[in-house]
Amino acid sequence: MQRRTFVTTTAVAAFGTMAGVPAWAQKISGDVRMLCGFAPGGTADLLCRILAEAVQSEVGQKVIVDTKTGASGFIANEAVANSTPDGRTIGLAAMAAMCVSPVMPGQKLPINVDTDLTPIANIAGVTNMLVVGKHLPYRTVPEIIDFAKKNPGKLTYASAGNGTSQHLAAELFKKMAGINILHVPYRGGAPAIQDMISGNCDLMFGNMPEFLGQIGGGNLIPVAFGSPRPSPLFPNLPLISKFLPGFEVVNWFGVFGSKGLSADLTDFWNKALRGAVAKPDVQKRFLENGMDTIIGSPAEFKATIVADRKKWSEVIQSAGMRAD
Repeated sequence: MQRRTFVTTTAVAAFGTMAGVPAWAQKISGDVRMLCGFAPGGTADLLCRILAEAVQSEVGQKVIVDTKTGASGFIANEAVANSTPDGRTIGLAAMAAMCVSPVMPGQKLPINVDTDLTPIANIAGVTNMLVVGKHLPYRTVPEIIDFAKKNPGKLTYASAGNGTSQHLAAELFKKMAGINILHVPYRGGAPAIQDMISGNCDLMFGNMPEFLGQIGGGNLIPVAFGSPRPSPLFPNLPLISKFLPGFEVVNWFGVFGSKGLSADLTDFWNKALRGAVAKPDVQKRFLENGMDTIIGSPAEFKATIVADRKKWSEVIQSAGMRAD
């Protein structure tokens, strides 16, 4: 069992030689706010609370989750961007905010995500999954593609709205499979899932945690993983890339600091977050909630943002998407 050690601000300097915390970590004095732009009970909220608890012993300060919902997470993102760059305010942002919204035609953003936020670390990728309603007789990717090719526009897919990760994943699937399936956007994931259960929509790509309850109840049928790796929770479920080589969807969440956050504080937070997610209890909670650790350096995080923005920009253009 791993022992957790909590230290006070005044003890950081002495503790630093044991835990590898550099002397400049003393610049972070007082409680830390971790802003979350998504509603309580969701994947982002859960991830924030896991991180806040686990990283406290790494930074020697209390870390408080501050929820500011609205504008697809940009209320919180803007608050982080405008905060004092002293390392005491960080925020969790989703892949869509960094790689989809900036290239979505018609989308107006309150901040420039490239200049107003400082990437610290990518944290977790949420396992992507393709599910179908129990009314649909097809249980494999080849069966779905075959039916769609013979019946263009007859199959429908649900999403949580235009430009969401669910929408993008399905459009990538359409593009790579060369099929035509009809998009049915909803105002959020919950009503989309409910309509699938009612038999009004056929299939959906989304974050596995959103589906687990209904899969357990037999209302949704898992077909395949859209993520690069399968989840141990469904060891016999194949990857979509087995049938469509190169298909990969990672809806990640990363931690950012304010505009102007120093390289020293960025590096400190990156190391602290690495230490936090490496803890066995954190790894266990990630696994149980359909999340995969993908933490790397700030430079690697920036490279991921660039690559994913290019990938999703091409999907957006191909599908002719526009912001609502």
